[in-house]
Amino acid sequence: MNIAINTLPLSTEHRMRGTGVYTKNLIDALTKYEKNHTYSFFTRLVDIPKKTDVVHFPFFDPFFLTLPFFKQYPTVVTVHDLIPIVFPDKFPAGMRGRIKWQMQKISLMGARGIITDSICSKTDIVRLIGMPEDRVHVVPLASSPLYVKAKSGEMTDSMRARYHIPDQYVLYVGDVNWNKNVLGLLQAWKHVRAKQSKQSGLKLVLVGSAFTDTSLPETRSILKEIDALGLSKSVVRSGFVKNEDMASVYAGAKCTVLPSWYEGFGFPVLESMACGTPVVATNRGSVPEIAGPSVVADPKDPAILARAIREVLMLSPAARKSMVKDGFEWVKKFTWRTVARDTASAYERVIGR
Repeated sequence: MNIAINTLPLSTEHRMRGTGVYTKNLIDALTKYEKNHTYSFFTRLVDIPKKTDVVHFPFFDPFFLTLPFFKQYPTVVTVHDLIPIVFPDKFPAGMRGRIKWQMQKISLMGARGIITDSICSKTDIVRLIGMPEDRVHVVPLASSPLYVKAKSGEMTDSMRARYHIPDQYVLYVGDVNWNKNVLGLLQAWKHVRAKQSKQSGLKLVLVGSAFTDTSLPETRSILKEIDALGLSKSVVRSGFVKNEDMASVYAGAKCTVLPSWYEGFGFPVLESMACGTPVVATNRGSVPEIAGPSVVADPKDPAILARAIREVLMLSPAARKSMVKDGFEWVKKFTWRTVARDTASAYERVIGR
């Protein structure tokens, strides 16, 4: 088959974010492992080769017109999640956004197939769009090849200084949107600190460019909560960390916490395990599908989340070693070779091969 893949995310501000990273890793994996097919790449519809069997749009936004209304070729669309539609009160779209969502929904129904990251997202797609189940293909993702077994000692002094990384820390990696539940994490951290000695140097490190962008109302709310809870001395906002440095940042953490109310997938779980660091994850959305040997907690009660964090912090050396080993084994189930295979299978099913 001849597959045409839209590479627009690689030429916009999204190239270093979720859709851009997914698009790049997918193309690399398909061209490396699925050589029975040929691939071409386009950003404009007029550049799609005439001899194309399937067109793949590896991105979707419910509130922006990202898809062509009329589809000249059998089309596959990747929809990572529909979180803004699942929780409309938390992500107000406005009148224009609601109109665009209806247009995007109609356009999506014209696709021959949808690829999504989790069973949870598939359930949302079937329910909210009305897409038949047999046209929605679950293809779990994998962490970037950059995230490999690392050692905390690999973090250089200059790296620590650049990102303000302390000697001992619990790590959060992600955005500041409502579904990420950063405010709940801060409240849990207040409970954790209450159980620590006053001399403890343990800190919470928040990684993500949004944490240093005070133009965002969510970031301002987070800063206000840090002050209100008296956590200014025990919370570090590292902001953006280069991809090539993240493995060391993960490896140096006591644990990584994913406190989300809802996720379409939850990359930090696999990324952290791949770097040899235990994970505390929540039991909401798609996270249980990939949590594996994580310590799982309900995010509705910060005290419960704090208890899960303390459980990992208090592991004996032998128990921690065992948990890390289980994490390494778990992430082996999620590879880009498998992503490529299952994506190619979705293409083949779309055209009945």
